[in-house]
Amino acid sequence: MVWLAEVKAAIANVAGEYVCQQDLNLYKTPAADSLVTQAAGGRHLRLLRVVETAIAVRLAEDDYPGWLPLSDWPYLQPTQQPYQAPVLSAATIQTRLPQVIAFAEAALNQPNQYLWGGTLGPDYDCSGLVQTAFATAGIRLPRDAYQQAAFAQPLDPAQRQPGDLIFFSTAERITHVALYLGGDRYLHSSGKDQGRNGIGLDSLSDASDPISRTYAAQLHSFGRIVRSYQPTGQDFSAPSPAANPPLFP
Repeated sequence: MVWLAEVKAAIANVAGEYVCQQDLNLYKTPAADSLVTQAAGGRHLRLLRVVETAIAVRLAEDDYPGWLPLSDWPYLQPTQQPYQAPVLSAATIQTRLPQVIAFAEAALNQPNQYLWGGTLGPDYDCSGLVQTAFATAGIRLPRDAYQQAAFAQPLDPAQRQPGDLIFFSTAERITHVALYLGGDRYLHSSGKDQGRNGIGLDSLSDASDPISRTYAAQLHSFGRIVRSYQPTGQDFSAPSPAANPPLFP
């Protein structure tokens, strides 16, 4: 196939970054049977390797790997201007948090449902919603909830403020993230099993609501975003769960 030969040649020539010409889905395996993330048009990526039906790529902004179907090759164009990660101070990020919250609240008001791997909207997973909300304000975060927890500055719960992140966990690892709005309320995209099958509002203190109560029992920690992610070209390295113990064991 012509596309397969073209991709092999691009990888062999150590071609640079490519830009997505439209929104694209990235999958866990070459079979494209499990969505892991999505790339909006305009995002940058690098080619890693190719098999008969798919291309392994790494997104430039968050170092996230995935597989693109080979049929998406025509929607990638080489760029002469590699991605430049923004460098932001904690003070600058604080001034942008109202944008982050406004985006998340607007997403709440759109018809949606939970989508594992969703980052484009209107359907998101938990960390996809958080990552995209911050990205709209020019702040880059890692992709997954446990990665975002490792990236955020640990926070004394008494110091939490709107725009901070709340992390939830099982016994093994952090599995969920939400955006704190103030007044013990938070906004998040939760699944069908124990959540609202989409974006909703819950409370840290309202034990009368069964969903809020379930998540309160899984509360792990709070974090504050004080920097924008700087890619390394490698998988994001998060500490082991033991290095990030819960505040509420």
